[in-house]
Amino acid sequence: MTAIPMRDQLQRPIRDLRISVTDRCNFRCTYCMPKEIFGDDFPFLPKQELLSFEEIRRAARLFAGLGVRKLRLTGGEPLLRRDLPELVGMLAEVEGIEDIGLTTNGLLLKQYAGPLYDKGLRRLNISLDALDPELFGRINGRGIKPEIILDNISHAREVGFRIKVNMVVQKGLNDQEILPMAAYFKERGITLCFIEFMDVGNDNGWSFERVVTKKEIYERLSALYELEPLEQHYYGEVAKRYRYKDNGAEVGFITSVSESFCSSCTRARLSSDGKLYTCLFASQGYDLRELVRGGATDEQITAAIRSVWENRHDRYSDERTEQAAIRRKKINMSYIGG
Repeated sequence: MTAIPMRDQLQRPIRDLRISVTDRCNFRCTYCMPKEIFGDDFPFLPKQELLSFEEIRRAARLFAGLGVRKLRLTGGEPLLRRDLPELVGMLAEVEGIEDIGLTTNGLLLKQYAGPLYDKGLRRLNISLDALDPELFGRINGRGIKPEIILDNISHAREVGFRIKVNMVVQKGLNDQEILPMAAYFKERGITLCFIEFMDVGNDNGWSFERVVTKKEIYERLSALYELEPLEQHYYGEVAKRYRYKDNGAEVGFITSVSESFCSSCTRARLSSDGKLYTCLFASQGYDLRELVRGGATDEQITAAIRSVWENRHDRYSDERTEQAAIRRKKINMSYIGG
């Protein structure tokens, strides 16, 4: 089924759909799911409330008809979703979908990299916030050592994956790891993406004072390396990309705080229980699961998605102030996906 491509109130098309497959995670990262709040007794979603693989595939097919070309599977930690490679295989067959990626903390990649690749997945975004063992263990809240993740990254590369490593940088916590991380991944030809610390969710103690901006990080890198800017791969690409002149390895920056990219945002997000969100910093979503399980036709669901997107006017990062960020109640990143 093909529908007329749609645009929102700011004339932004829809191109990307991020699908959270679980709200559970095996890490307790301080900027996402701090263990003081997400304790062992935290009430995660029961299985019956999660979208089934068939429901996710149907949603992906309808979104593809409206213009979505890229899917990203997120969580929580998506590798905790049982039989995830089967879902990848189902989504790879959806007409119109040109690219599928997955964001993971990398802890379970030894087990799942091969099956995921066999089903058609080719891109991985792997979160790693420090090379120092004590610091990384403290950040992930579980004492997991970086050597485990680095070994799993090497395994995934051997399987054949294209890999990008994401580092959330916080002033006074891990900003001293910027140069060691850059050197490690530059030497191995792996793209490293520095992410400005964002006010996602309500529990990470965000403030402007803890943000290390792209400008600051770029200046540190430029003191040691010669960098050249790269053109966007596509409209709506979030990362600002550069290349080391001496070996061609890439480095990127996600600048939601210092250099907003709301004006070209093409992303929608589907939570693991089927709510549609039009912004990472959203306060509420639209319940597609109720339509799906209530017997709605493809046409009715498509009309609902179109209505949500065409009435979209989100530009939170353009309008962010510290007081607004503190006051606004937002969906947690572990629920909606990064």
